[in-house]
This record gives sequence, structure tokens and C-alpha cells, in this order.
Amino acid sequence: MNDTRMVPVALVVWAIATVGLAWGWQFSWLLGGIAVVTAFVVAVRSLRWRPQAVLVIALGALATCWIAMVIHTSATHPLRSDADHGATVTLRVEVSERPKPLRTQGFGSRQGGADRVLVPAGDVIVLAQAAGWADLLPGQWLTVTGRAAPARTGDLTVAVVQARGSPTEVTPAPPWQKVAATLRNGLRRATSVLPDEQAGLVPGLIVGDTANLSPRVSDEFKVAGMTHLLAVSGANLAIIAGTVLFAIRLLGMGPRIAGVGAGLAVIGFVILAGPEPSVLRAAVMGGLVLLALVLGRERSLLPALAWSVVVLVPIDPSLGLSAGFTLSVLATGALVLVAPRWAVWLRGRGVPPGVAEAVAAPLAAHLVTAPVIAGLSGEVSVVAVVANLAAEPVVAPATVIGVLATMVTPMNQWLGEMLARATSPEAWWLIHVARYTSSMPLATVRWPSGLLGAALLAAVMVVGWAALRSRRLRVVAMVVVVGAVLVLMPARLTGSGWPPTGWAMVSCDVGQGDAHVLATSQPGRVVLIDTGPDLSSIVGCLHRLGVVSIPLIVLSHLHADHVGGLSSVLSDYPVGAVGVGPLHEPAWAWDQVRRQASDAGVQVVDIVAGQRFELPGVNMTVIAPQEAPSHLGPNAEGTPVNDASLVVRADTAAGRILLTGDIELEGQANLLATNEDLSADVLKVPHHGSRYSLPRFLERVHPRVAMVSVGAGNPFGHPSSLILDALKGEGATVLRTDEDGDVAIIASRDGPLIARRGSPRVVH
Repeated sequence: MNDTRMVPVALVVWAIATVGLAWGWQFSWLLGGIAVVTAFVVAVRSLRWRPQAVLVIALGALATCWIAMVIHTSATHPLRSDADHGATVTLRVEVSERPKPLRTQGFGSRQGGADRVLVPAGDVIVLAQAAGWADLLPGQWLTVTGRAAPARTGDLTVAVVQARGSPTEVTPAPPWQKVAATLRNGLRRATSVLPDEQAGLVPGLIVGDTANLSPRVSDEFKVAGMTHLLAVSGANLAIIAGTVLFAIRLLGMGPRIAGVGAGLAVIGFVILAGPEPSVLRAAVMGGLVLLALVLGRERSLLPALAWSVVVLVPIDPSLGLSAGFTLSVLATGALVLVAPRWAVWLRGRGVPPGVAEAVAAPLAAHLVTAPVIAGLSGEVSVVAVVANLAAEPVVAPATVIGVLATMVTPMNQWLGEMLARATSPEAWWLIHVARYTSSMPLATVRWPSGLLGAALLAAVMVVGWAALRSRRLRVVAMVVVVGAVLVLMPARLTGSGWPPTGWAMVSCDVGQGDAHVLATSQPGRVVLIDTGPDLSSIVGCLHRLGVVSIPLIVLSHLHADHVGGLSSVLSDYPVGAVGVGPLHEPAWAWDQVRRQASDAGVQVVDIVAGQRFELPGVNMTVIAPQEAPSHLGPNAEGTPVNDASLVVRADTAAGRILLTGDIELEGQANLLATNEDLSADVLKVPHHGSRYSLPRFLERVHPRVAMVSVGAGNPFGHPSSLILDALKGEGATVLRTDEDGDVAIIASRDGPLIARRGSPRVVH
């Protein structure tokens, strides 16, 4: 079959899965039927009933039936009804992937650990306490009891179960999973001799284990466009397989033995990293890259890449809307179809061999995937190419040495630690490349998110490519780029008109977490309500606001998405006191807050309902919780902690603001039962806009502006469309930090006005 014949089939199969996930299984049938009929008509009209044509039609029909059936089964699963009603369920499930720590996803976690984990288990996802769940392995069966909640749309997960207690009736893990877990634990032990940031990075670089990764390093890698290095990708597998190939050929053995050895290395690495969907995708993509490099026939990859789509998507139709799968396909295609041509072009202009390939590979991969990344994140990384170009030389040696350390540590701890120390220079380099590039003034540029943003950037890139092919247009394009830099650089350095004059409150864009700044009438002095999930986002927001000092930090409750940035605020700004509510749990978070405050010489004070704080320009009254348990026990769920959140009513120059922490149904019901005046001009929507809000509570507040602090692409489906519709039904203007960035409330004679940092003009 020639180089292009399978491409339309792959695109149709991918489209069938995509439309089925997005619009319903009926559309899978419709699109699949149209594709099969079209192929049949073309075959009849061309009178070319060759085996290839029959194969294409058969594949299309088979893929259509299978994908539609899988999506239909998921859409009609009886557990979805239980999830819609928040029912308590008991399920027997099989763990399909290793538990993932939720350090910054809304439930509290230590740095270097997690208070809660996410456990993929077939059709459901389990949210659970780390204790008893974090060490589970794929292949284990267990019984889970908990409250079911709707899953986010766009995949085959039928429900999210918030587990109660530990799993029961747990079966032993498969032997190979136990071996892999032993090897991964050995890598953690070996890297524990490295400095903390490096010790957290190396396991992520080698096997995608980011449980101990510093939040600061994670954030810097994201801004620098280097996050792909922290996940198992085709590059990892290509490096391992390529190293084995080279070693075997160096011993004088033939290509067949070398190929078998490389294949076994890939299988072993898949077992080591965990046979999760992302790793299996990486195995396919990495194998294709390696095949093209070994054969020196990059054109042969196109049908192979198409075949991989045709095979993988029907096996797992959720890949249709998977960003990871899309990026894998695009990056693989760029590395083997675009990069070699660019490398030849560079060599023809005097760039030395090796250097040309090193430049072409990250440039091609970044440019081809940039529209998708921009659509997902709402940002364009300007420094990603430079950062990845600087990082690339050390990735391969760090990977090879790290895998060797993983293999030998269970047998010889000393040798494993010696090998781990050999990864220290590479890890240091990667951390500092990310740190330096992410701190540049124009490291990222805000961009429209979603499909429109992706299409817009793709169009800009096409226009740019066309301009570069014309000598006259090339000069014009360079003038435009230089002019844009000259305009944007000073604007970025001076804050781009942000913050707006007269701001009374700013909700900071800190991802999936909360951080809100109340202005006083004294310039530079503010009150901070919560600090967000990580160390860098909140400091960036405070810096943009020109904050000089913080008389009071109020922590609504002690989950990580509200306290994760406390240490960086305490180290960067003078703080008068840190206020906490009556519930000092999770216990690890309470200990961490006290330790961080003590290290900074700041007092921690208890805040209770009825307490008032009067500062120039802002008066605050604590109205909840009226009563809160002092201890919930070791297996407390997130909901009781959320319902014990401090609720603060703030009277400002822009009107009354109600800050609600993460209170859910019980917390809101308790407030409604009091005689407190809950009306407010501005509502900080509880719990990131989750569906667990009472319509009566929203009616009682009746806000003119509703602020939702939420992270883009979060796994909880926040904010709920039901809550957004209810707020809009109350006549509120709804703002979201995942779409609007930092959002300011501004004082005016006619009530609160709003301004967004991405577009800092005032909006009525």
C-alpha cells in the first residue's frame, strides 16, 4: 500500500471517535456510514476492486461499528444515573493505571507527597485518601464504596467515585507489576542522595514518576514548554531502544539480533513505566520513530503512523479527544517527516551534521504541536524552542544512566546511588534551563483558547510560512516581528496596564485553586485570602499588583489548592499574621503552615465566626463556620474539610464581596439557617463552581458578579454548567480565571466594574 492510502482511513476513524465522544454515539454511526458508502461508491466508479479497496471499506465498517458500540455502552451505563444523583455505590473494579497524586488538584497534599490520589479503574475514576490507595498497582481488583459524581464529558469514564475509607477485598498484583514497583522504588531511593529538586525531577524524567516533583520546578517546566520531558514519551523509548541497538551492533551482531534486543528493551521499559494508555501510545510512537531512523526511510513512517491510528483508536475510542494522543501523533509525524527535511536544508547552508538535526527536531515538533497546545492552555510559549534545544543534549544521557540506576539499585544500593549521582549535572542543567527561560518577560503570550485559538495560531503559522518563502514578504514579516517585540516587551515589563486604577479585589489565576487579593486604601498593602496550589503562581500575581506588604493572610481551609503557595508569599513579602479557621486538618497541612510561619517569624492566629477585621478601605466579618469539629479522624473526606471553610464578608469601595472558600451543601445549608445577611455584590463562587451548591444559597446571595477560581482542563468538571446557568439566571456576570486570567473588581459610583488582565479595559 502506498504512502498516502491509509491516511484518509486513519482520519475517518479518528473523526468517528471524536464526533461520537463530543456529540453522541449516533453521530459515530452517521459519520461512519457516510464514510463507508463514499468508499464503496468510489470503488465502484473507479472499477478498481483491488484487495486494498476491499480492505479499506472493511476497516471503515468494522471501526465504525466497534467505536459506536463502545461509546453507546459507555453513554448508557447504569452507573451514570447513580452519578447524576450523587448516590452512594459499592463497586468491584480493577486498577488500570498507577494512582496519580493530586498535589495541586483541589484536595490537599504535601510537597513531595499527596494527601489524595486519583485511581483509574476501568470505567470509573476513584478519588481517595492516599493512605491505603497510593501503593495500588495495575491489575489488582478491589471493592470500593463511596459517593458517585458525574465524570467530565469527552471520554469514556462513566463516574467519579469519592471513596470512603480504604479499599477492601484487594487481590495481589501481577508478578511483573510487583517487579516494576520494586524497580521504581529503587530509583526513588537512589535519587534521594541528590538535592531535593533534582531528586524529584530524575524519576519523572526516567519513568514519569512526578510524585516528589517540586511544584516550582513543575510550573517552570510548564512555562518553558518542557513538560513533555516529565512524562513517558516516544522519545524515552527511542533513546532506550537506540542505545540497545547501538550496543548490540557495536558487539558485531547482526541487525536481526539488534532488532530483537531493542524490542525486548522497549517491552521491559513499558513494564517498568507501567502499561498505561499513555505509555503504550509512547511505545507505538517511539517504535515508529526508531524504525524510521534505523531504516533511513522516513517516508515509510506515514502509512505506519496511519496504521497506528487505525489500530489504537478503536481499541480505546477515548483517544479521539485525547490531547496526549493528538500531540503524540503530531510530534511523531513532525520528527520523521518534517525534521529530516529541515536538517537537510540546514546542512546545505553550512550547519554541521548533528547540530542540524539537533536544531530541526525540537523546532519541528514544537511548531507542529503549537496550535494544539495554545488551544489547550490559552498561551503560546515563545521560549519553548530555545528551552528544548538547550535541554536536548542532556536528556539522552540522563535517561540511559537513570535506567541503569533503576536496574541495579535493588541489587546494589551503593552502585545505584553512584549512578544516580551521575544524573545530577543533567538534572541541574534541565532545572536551570527551565528556570531561566520561564522567567523571561516574554516567555509566554496569552492566546485565545479552544478550537478557535488553535485554528487562529495555525493560520498565523501558515501565513508566516508563506511570507518566509517570499523575499519581499520576508522583510515585511521581520519588520512586523521586531515591531511586535518592541511593543510587547516594554508592555510586559511594565505590567501591560495592569492592575486597573481603583481595583478593590483581584482573583488571581493560580490554576485549580484559590487566591484572592483585597486592596486597602494604602497603596501596596493588601489582604490575601488563600495562596493557591503552587509556589510561583501567587507570587507572580502579587508582583503584577505591585504588592509591598500583607498585614493579614486568611487561609479559608487547609487543602493544598488554598495553602500551597504560602511559603513563597512568606519568603517574598512582609506578612503581619496568618489566620486559620477552627479546623486544623489535614494534620500534615496544619503542621506545614505552622512550620512555614514560624520559619518566617509570622504568628498564626485562630479566626472564628463573628470576628471583625478593620483595615483602611476594607472591613471584613467572618460569618462561618458557626461550629466546626476540631478533629475529623484519619479517614476524613474532603467534603467535611470544605464545609468548615471560613466564609468572609468584605465591605470594600467596590461593594460587598462574599468569599466562601470551598463550602458545599452542608456548609451552605448552615449559613442559610442563620440570620446572616448573605447578599453581596460579588460572590466568590464556592468550591471552584462545583455542582455541590444550593440554588437557594445562590438566590440568597443574588450577586451582580460571580467569580469562579478554577484551573483549565481540571479532572473534576469544574465549573459545573448547572451552577453557571443558575448564576446567570440570577443576573450575575460570571468570570472564570481559567478563561479570563487575573480578574479585578473596580469601584465606581454605579457599583462594581470588572477588568481582565488579558484585556485590562473596564467592563460594565
